[in-house]
Amino acid sequence: MITVSFVCLGNICRSPMAEAVFKRLAEEAEVASSLNILSFATSPYEEGNSVYPSAARTLAAHGIVGFSHRSRQITLADIKNSDYVLLMDGLNLRDIVRLTAGRYSDKIMLLGDFLSPRRDIADPYYTRDFERAYSDIFAACTAFMQKLLADHAEAFAYDRRHSP
Repeated sequence: MITVSFVCLGNICRSPMAEAVFKRLAEEAEVASSLNILSFATSPYEEGNSVYPSAARTLAAHGIVGFSHRSRQITLADIKNSDYVLLMDGLNLRDIVRLTAGRYSDKIMLLGDFLSPRRDIADPYYTRDFERAYSDIFAACTAFMQKLLADHAEAFAYDRRHSP
């Protein structure tokens, strides 16, 4: 099982949107049973809150409905237990580097590095542009899924052959 964790500031907009999008991409690629897909916050501000209504509406507009989520702050154990930790922006990276004391850099990356040109995933809570956030998240998640499928092709092929 490969664990992919998406991280943003409050875990109510960008990272849960990325979690939902990546779950759909995993289902479409027929690798969902091989992946544990999660999302977290770097801060405790929204702890326990559900997806921000505008983010949920944007997901629904793109056919992702019934996605249930509660915000949770990431811990060092969550990072240790993840194979990939994808952050939405440089501020999230700063917070995670502080939490990890610079360790685990091999699994920590910016989701926006999978965009061309590379850029942060802007926080729609502040920009109010949820559609732009979704578009960037979808494009970056699609590119990351291609990397994951290539990097783990043998494992995914084995899982597909041996799944019920």
